[in-house]
Amino acid sequence: MSISLYQPLRQFVNDLACLLDRTREEEQILAQGTTLLQTLIARDDWLDAEFTRPDPERYQQYLLHADAQQRFSVVSFVWGPGQTTPVHDHRVWGLIGVLRGAEISQNYRQNSDGLHLHGAPVRLEAGSVEAVSPQVGDIHKVSNAFADRTSISIHVYGGNIGGIKRAVYRPDGEQKPFISGYDNHHLPNIWDFSK
Repeated sequence: MSISLYQPLRQFVNDLACLLDRTREEEQILAQGTTLLQTLIARDDWLDAEFTRPDPERYQQYLLHADAQQRFSVVSFVWGPGQTTPVHDHRVWGLIGVLRGAEISQNYRQNSDGLHLHGAPVRLEAGSVEAVSPQVGDIHKVSNAFADRTSISIHVYGGNIGGIKRAVYRPDGEQKPFISGYDNHHLPNIWDFSK
């Protein structure tokens, strides 16, 4: 893959870092970050095939970039046909942008008597962006909308999401802690300008 094709990701990382230098206000980050992510996912020619590979057993979470100060991370999620997450949280702000295919997002709320559906499922088509955070709603389940093909989304989180202690939720609301990690063993070299 030509390094020049990483330019959209380099630009996104730079623009998001500049946004975080200007503000820590979550509402501004989510609003302006949504616009930045929409620009990134408007093109579908910059993501190296290595970070688009599905696994037959479970969805894949490939780290594309982690900010040196751990203010944010950029991840490609690759969903094989029919794959889904458990109900889970994030504990930081996040933006989910669909690059290819489509996803179904179902929000949940937890209260004293367990876990409950919150609203109708939302279908996110390519180009769509959804926000999550403890302030706007942080518990959800995400599924590939297709039973016969792969979907890919680009996720941006307000921290190094692969290292954050989070939780999956059982129907009774019981939380099971987890740290997701990442499925890749190396990062794309988006900063090599030598070619």
